Amino acid sequence: MDTSSLAEHDTIPAEAETRVKTLLILGASGDLTGRLLLPGLARLIRLGRADGLQLVGAGSDDWSDEQWRERVDVAFAAALEKADDRGRAALEQVRDTSSYHFIDVTQSGLAALVATLEGPVAIYFALPPAVSQKACSALGPDSLPKSTRLVMEKPFGTDQASAHRLNGKLSRLVPEQNIHRVDHFLGKATVFNILGLRFANRILEPVWNNLHIEKVEVIFDEDLALENRARYYDGAGALRDMIQSHLLHVMALLALNAPSTLHERDLRDHIGSVLRASSVDLDAPGSSRRARYVAGTIGERQIVDYTAEPGVDSAKGTETLAEVTVSINNERWSGVPFVLRSGKALGAKRKEAVITFRPVSHLPVGFTGQDAPTKLRIGFGPDTLQLELDVNGPGDIFALDRATLSADLNESDLLPYGEVLDGVLAGDPTLSVRGDTAEDCWRIVEPVLTAWSQDRVPLEEYVAGSVGPEAWPSSHGRA
Repeated sequence: MDTSSLAEHDTIPAEAETRVKTLLILGASGDLTGRLLLPGLARLIRLGRADGLQLVGAGSDDWSDEQWRERVDVAFAAALEKADDRGRAALEQVRDTSSYHFIDVTQSGLAALVATLEGPVAIYFALPPAVSQKACSALGPDSLPKSTRLVMEKPFGTDQASAHRLNGKLSRLVPEQNIHRVDHFLGKATVFNILGLRFANRILEPVWNNLHIEKVEVIFDEDLALENRARYYDGAGALRDMIQSHLLHVMALLALNAPSTLHERDLRDHIGSVLRASSVDLDAPGSSRRARYVAGTIGERQIVDYTAEPGVDSAKGTETLAEVTVSINNERWSGVPFVLRSGKALGAKRKEAVITFRPVSHLPVGFTGQDAPTKLRIGFGPDTLQLELDVNGPGDIFALDRATLSADLNESDLLPYGEVLDGVLAGDPTLSVRGDTAEDCWRIVEPVLTAWSQDRVPLEEYVAGSVGPEAWPSSHGRA
């Protein structure tokens, strides 16, 4: 995209446009760094989009530089296999010049380390939220090189009040444009696939409203169970883990009005506008549902009860499947339910947004067969498009049958965390969650969390490997 036409709208300070020279990863010895961050960075380097980057790790494990480089070697291996000579040289240079520091990131040693690094510096907090906040407290504005970026992993706080406090702490360190709150679920390709589909096609945009759309569903069903993540997940659950952050943002992209440009401020202003208009009506039947898996089979895997998983505290009542119905209270969407659902240990992966259109106002008498609503399905990972239509069936020209028009949407050449890091290194916060938006996401779900904590909504059960609770309409493709 040619961004020169966006210059007059640019509110990012000039110094923030300078590419990052040093990437400092806090929590460098942790799982997130080895499994996702470093492989994402490796592909970015291979494609020539991180030239001259200095990689520095810091963590609580007493590793030598050699142990750290072994980790880098493992994470870079897949990129090295596909690299050309230039890409291989770039990967090897980053690996050979990389270093690791054994420090307590919550103490003054962090500021001392940052002061030795060549700026601009991006500090990636690959840490639990509570530790990230302590690490921020160990830093001060005077200890940070010019144009430093802070990269935070979700969750951004534990409720609206804590998110507000975290935002205040971060804003005292760097400008909002230099704060990257990571939502790796929303890759750049996915975001612009949705926006391009909506706003570049006259056949869709005129009917993208409550006059023509009956409901919108955003579904993220996983066939994975807990997978040894009890330490985080048992304190979060499906609502906090997926719906509060990822799915609300997908909903906002599906619902926003057309921004004047694709500049980050225009786009994020419109996302924020949708979320400010959003709420969950707890008095409406079925406005929120929760459930937890019990023992079952997924493929050839035997899954134990969630409460029998190592590290799980059954007294917490953590849900592994959550669903909420959100109302967007504006002219375009008033009366249209947005059903957001996410869960684990389900029989099949289902990652899609489904837009169900209203029935036609009149079907001429004489047609037979099933008259089903038109549906548009947008798949995530891989990104796909399916339009389900009623057409005349074969044989009997009066009988209606179902036809599906399918297309594959463009995919990024980067891994999800590579896309995140690409934006960080370039100083582009388009894919970052803005501070006010992070607070609004908590505002939307907090009443639901309160109702659940008071047992006003029952914690149901479903068998691992099933479609979910039988009584839930969404378990059968209905909502």
